[in-house]
Amino acid sequence: MNPFCLTTMTIVFLLCFTIGIQAQTTQTKLNHVELMKQFLGTWKCDIGKDTTEFWEGKSYGTGLVCDFKDVTKDKIVSEGKSLWGYNKELDKFIVASMFRGKDIGIYGVWFTSKNKYVVIPFSDISYPEKASFKMEGDIKSTDMFVETTIVNNIPVKTDTWTRVK
Repeated sequence: MNPFCLTTMTIVFLLCFTIGIQAQTTQTKLNHVELMKQFLGTWKCDIGKDTTEFWEGKSYGTGLVCDFKDVTKDKIVSEGKSLWGYNKELDKFIVASMFRGKDIGIYGVWFTSKNKYVVIPFSDISYPEKASFKMEGDIKSTDMFVETTIVNNIPVKTDTWTRVK
């Protein structure tokens, strides 16, 4: 076989191989704004002995405005607000949360599939794999999701949230 044919066959093979690899790794882009609408409404979770957290998400532009409170024996023991805003450049939600009387927490949130999402501190948004703290969520149904808190790559807590009707 002459060198020209061998070179041409090699280039064609590499092009086909490269196109095949790209086709396999291409994912459908997720619509984070639409997916986040799954959290609209009121939710509750038993977070400790005799303590329930309530969380209410309301639509606001391309994000959410949320109120949350922790209740122990019919008494509010902590409460706060958060603003979830979609950032098109990052293709993620930026969340600012404040518990009454405490510092603000800022987080990045995004979906990894239609029913799974990740929450990390905003300071780790550029390198999420290096985040020492994160939460991974799994939406099980329209009325339930499960969130796992992970510290230094070790799951430390799992909470199950249910919709309040």
